Amino acid sequence: MHSYIINASIQIVPIVLDKHPYDWVDDAIAIIQKSGIKYEVTPFATILEGTYDAVMKVIHDVNEFLYEKGCAEWITNLQIQVRSSSNVTGDEKISKFR
Repeated sequence: MHSYIINASIQIVPIVLDKHPYDWVDDAIAIIQKSGIKYEVTPFATILEGTYDAVMKVIHDVNEFLYEKGCAEWITNLQIQVRSSSNVTGDEKISKFR
């Protein structure tokens, strides 16, 4: 894949009874924070920005973490916007609203 910036969102929906679902979500956000890519936490999803490879690695790392830590079941909702010839950023999409 190219090295342009892509824009994505990830939402983790734990289906668990062992602890509050927000605790699992907080753990997932911690993985994103440690990744070094640009991110923004929102009430329903976390927005990611980086190269395709970097974003996909973070998505993989979040799912792998949940699996390794014993989360019984979860849904990962993703939205990924890729532009084949240039960067796509969240700022370009929302700057007119700021």
